[in-house]
Amino acid sequence: MPNSAYEPRTMSELDHVRIHGLIRRQQPPQAAQITEIIDSAHLVRPQDIPADVVTMYSQARVADVDSGEQRTLTVVYPQDADAARGMISVLSPVGASLLGLPVGAVARWTGPDGTRVATRVEAILFQPEASGDHLR
Repeated sequence: MPNSAYEPRTMSELDHVRIHGLIRRQQPPQAAQITEIIDSAHLVRPQDIPADVVTMYSQARVADVDSGEQRTLTVVYPQDADAARGMISVLSPVGASLLGLPVGAVARWTGPDGTRVATRVEAILFQPEASGDHLR
C-alpha cells in the first residue's frame, strides 16, 4: 500500500472532502492508508491546483521505474473504474498512490502478490482543473 512519506502531494479541498466521504461510506480495506495519504496532502482551492498534479479524473502518462513501460491512467471514483480502459479507482492502491503527485514524482504501492511497484508520473495529459472544470 502507498506511503505518503515518499512524495509531497497537493490536493484540492473539494477532492479531499469527497474522498473522505467516500471512505466513510464504502469503508475500503485500505481506508487507513488512503486517509493518511489525503490528510498529509497540501490542500488548496480547486482553481489553485498546479496543472502538473494528478487530481481526480486527471489522465496521466506513467512509466514503470524498473522496466520503463509506459501507460496512461485516469484516477476516478469507484463507480467509474474500468481497469481495461486505464480508469483506476482512487480507493485502489494504484489510484491512491498517484493522487496528488506532480509530474516527475514516483508513486509506490504493494501489488496483490506482495510485489513492490514504483511508477513515475511522466506527464499530465488532461486535468479537469487546468481546463477550467473546478467541480469535477
